[in-house]
Amino acid sequence: MIHLSNSDLTLDLLDPETDRTLLGTRYCWGGYIWQVHDARVGPLVRGPEWANQRPDPFNGQGLPESFRFRRLDGTPLTWDGLQGVLIGGGTLITPASGPVAVAEPCAWELTYHDARLVYRTQQTALGYDYQLVRKVELAERTVVSVSQLTNRNPQPLAIEWFPHPFFALTDGLIQAEVPEGCTLPDNPGFSLAGKSLSSKKRFVGVKDGHMDFLHLPAGKTLRARMNHPHLTHVEFETSYIPSQCPVWANGLTFSIEPYLAHTLAPGATLEWSVRTTFGQPRTP
Repeated sequence: MIHLSNSDLTLDLLDPETDRTLLGTRYCWGGYIWQVHDARVGPLVRGPEWANQRPDPFNGQGLPESFRFRRLDGTPLTWDGLQGVLIGGGTLITPASGPVAVAEPCAWELTYHDARLVYRTQQTALGYDYQLVRKVELAERTVVSVSQLTNRNPQPLAIEWFPHPFFALTDGLIQAEVPEGCTLPDNPGFSLAGKSLSSKKRFVGVKDGHMDFLHLPAGKTLRARMNHPHLTHVEFETSYIPSQCPVWANGLTFSIEPYLAHTLAPGATLEWSVRTTFGQPRTP
């Protein structure tokens, strides 16, 4: 593990070299925030298998981020036949038996600063050529995760990226404030009244859960405020305008996933970020 700390919080991040058994084909390997610890109340984020210390890498935990190699509808992005590229992970193969696997991981260069970690990688494979810089910054009780992607290929690069934060439930439920003007289809998992998104029911365990799509106001970035069992609140916001926004929960965690869809022209660079601010510990 790699650590970044101040007097309030400590971040545990997966090491792309030594923590490969916890990594997989879903999340970006560099800058993967595995856990956030508060000096007073302990771990603050969860996962679909919480508190399993070695969850399935597809599920993961903490504050991971993902570059899709296929769109949600299955359309290939950085995938061709039985091979593909996981941006920030490496080359992918489909074995004769078993799931998709990382065949050749990216090599990452890590630089430490006082309150920031900077990860750099570049990959040329299967007709793709990109450079990715990931920065994780810790300022008081705020975690900022920045991504900078450059397309070095003479062809355009279409991406779908999303953060997959796993927030803690309070008594098995989530209560969140989302932007005014959001809408949500009628569904069995969540209700939306004005700006208040809440659980309709308590899910039980890992496999019980529901995913739906929160429709955000056009042209707006996302800012959401969640309840937390040990803190006054958690705030989560994007620097970009999401293309779509799934919301998901099971019996152990809740996630809001604002997607970024973009096509990088040859030679173009795109930078974006997500910011998570953890409120103060509740007074006993």
